[in-house]
This record gives sequence, C-alpha cells and structure tokens, in this order.
Amino acid sequence: MNVIGDLISALIAAPINCIVWIIIGVVAGALARRLMGSKDASWISDLILGLVGSFVGGFILGLFNIGDIKIGLGIGSIITAVIGAVVLIFIGRLIQGRR
Repeated sequence: MNVIGDLISALIAAPINCIVWIIIGVVAGALARRLMGSKDASWISDLILGLVGSFVGGFILGLFNIGDIKIGLGIGSIITAVIGAVVLIFIGRLIQGRR
C-alpha cells in the first residue's frame, strides 16, 4: 500500500480535490472549535486544524473499522475531520494544562 504515491496521484489527477480538502478543513476546524468552546481563530488556523484533524479522525475511525475515507465533500468526510479536530483540541488542552 503506497499511501503517499496514491495521494500524489490524486493531487495530480484532480486538482479540484485540493479545493474540496480546503473547504472540508475550514468547516471541520470551525465546527470543532465551536463544539469544544474554543475562542474563534483565523480561517487558516481552522484550515490547519481541520486538515490535520481529518488524518487523525481517519486513523481513529480506522482503528475501529468504521468507514473508509473518500475524497469529496460529503458529510462523512466532514464528520471524520471534526472528530479528529476535536481530539486534537482535547490533546492540546491536556498538554497546555501540564505547563
């Protein structure tokens, strides 16, 4: 399984996927911040949180054999990214609390 090769192929084959990932990232990051009661942040911060959250959410759901991440603007992709982003915010708060 060549995940990085598949990702690069997807980026080259369909540039629109990048735009879709950006939309999902911004929406997921903003939703996760609202759900966790975090202060508002810039859309770039929400984008990064959402994109990283999508990988974390996909990993977590994969551990439980729940679903398969599909490229596209679907509710499943947004939910997966929000789950991951919420986990990231929670971990960030745990780390901040220890300082």
